[in-house]
Amino acid sequence: MSTAYPAYLLSLAAEDSAQRFPDHPAFTFRDAVLTYSDLALRARSLAAFLLERGLPPSGRVGLHLRKCLELPAALYGVLAAGGVYVPIDPASPTERLRFILEDCGIRHLVAGPERRAVLTDLVRDGARLDSIIGLQPGDVEGVNCVPWSEIWARDPLPALPRRIELDLAYIIYTSGSTGNPKGLMHTHASGLAYARMSGRVYDLSPQDRLGNHSPLHFDMSTFEYLTGPLHGATTVIIPEEATLFPVSMSRLIESDRLTFWYSVPLALIQILLRGEVEQRDCHSLRWVLFGGEPFPAGHLRSLMRLWPHARFSNVYGPAEVNQCTYYHLPRNPEDIPENIPIGRIWENAEGLVVDEEGRTVCPGQPGELLVRSPTMMQGYWNQPGLNQRAFFDCERTPGFRERFLRTGDLVRDRGDGELLFLGRKDRLVKVRGYRLELDEVEAVLASHPAVAEAAAVALSAGEGEKEIAAAVTLRDEGGADPESLRIHAAGRLPHYGVPSRIVVLTAFPRTPTGKIDRNRLAREWAGVSSSGGL
Repeated sequence: MSTAYPAYLLSLAAEDSAQRFPDHPAFTFRDAVLTYSDLALRARSLAAFLLERGLPPSGRVGLHLRKCLELPAALYGVLAAGGVYVPIDPASPTERLRFILEDCGIRHLVAGPERRAVLTDLVRDGARLDSIIGLQPGDVEGVNCVPWSEIWARDPLPALPRRIELDLAYIIYTSGSTGNPKGLMHTHASGLAYARMSGRVYDLSPQDRLGNHSPLHFDMSTFEYLTGPLHGATTVIIPEEATLFPVSMSRLIESDRLTFWYSVPLALIQILLRGEVEQRDCHSLRWVLFGGEPFPAGHLRSLMRLWPHARFSNVYGPAEVNQCTYYHLPRNPEDIPENIPIGRIWENAEGLVVDEEGRTVCPGQPGELLVRSPTMMQGYWNQPGLNQRAFFDCERTPGFRERFLRTGDLVRDRGDGELLFLGRKDRLVKVRGYRLELDEVEAVLASHPAVAEAAAVALSAGEGEKEIAAAVTLRDEGGADPESLRIHAAGRLPHYGVPSRIVVLTAFPRTPTGKIDRNRLAREWAGVSSSGGL
């Protein structure tokens, strides 16, 4: 593995790989290949267009695309122009898309043709967009729509605008407790720090082929879109439809000779149970990374027996810091503990485990994990109050303050530096690896004019998966029914946040202090305590 890192910007990292490996595949999608020289050329062509259209330094550009080869070219094109890319779920409900466009001040959007009708309605209703890349001229009235063929035909930008590593590189939106998503701001420095550290920990090289299972708006994808290009590896973009079928995923591992797999445990469990793994030659796999939620030890042992040639690692880190711990599992599946550690803090980072007053606890005692790391975000976009709560300024030496991120995760040091995850302090849960604030689900349901109060819980759905269930009380009897409430939620929440069950109650069970008794609701629905951190 190369240990020289001359680039100080993410855009220069891609350019550096283009100089070293011009004909090496950077990304593949289905049967198409994008080499590193192609990636650099297309990025500069898009950058020339964006600057011509007036993109200012650190101007935000939305990437509202399904998986395709245009996606990495768009990402690096925005960076080459000195802009900030904002990945947006291509299946976002209209209101969520509208909020992100307005909140982030996005005037230039990269989108697929399947979003034409939605974008037409948004612009008609007042959304301000100067240009949409990826649509045909006239597709959205009043907006300059430019097809990819016109972008690629442009002369590439001869020189990149001057930027520094402290400038913003990307903003990822994640669930927010107010009913609207919140944007996490990452700089070139934090993105590169993650790409360098993750490449070092997992010994990445140009010979590696990374399976990109996660969509771009999910922070796990930074491993393939940032780490891979920095180290000259090839990223195989897995089509969305393939991720729905475990057999298709196992076939792709075999046919594309993947050396790395990184996903939430649920995807690996589906491959194990329904992917016909025994019929596949997956000997190319040398490392399997998983994170985002606990991996049931029984399933993990079974998969490790089927892939004894691969190394397995549990990866941990909130999107605010990309990653901050890892745990390399023992080679022998029988040595895996039932409660798999999230591991130890990696190099060039520090973690503290503290009590409610911010005092460091002794090993073996539970507490909240605080992290400081060069991979840490700059803060939340347009959220000064949230930023004040998210960071903890520690003055261990008089007059010198160190800034830590409050992860909100409860952990315990086993005594050897290995951390065990115990749960959340708040009501954030993981659904299929995505972060979801239960407060956001409740806020969206409560925004319905007929709803008086709402409560949401996360229930076990088997195989390590969770489902969201909700209950409401109404202002007027007959003012709404579960189906109309589900439609209301689906128009404002990401697909994984829409409750699978909605119940209308005449009154909520209450705690002695008068609060809604969500634990009782969860027990009544599931027969067991909810795993939603209520």
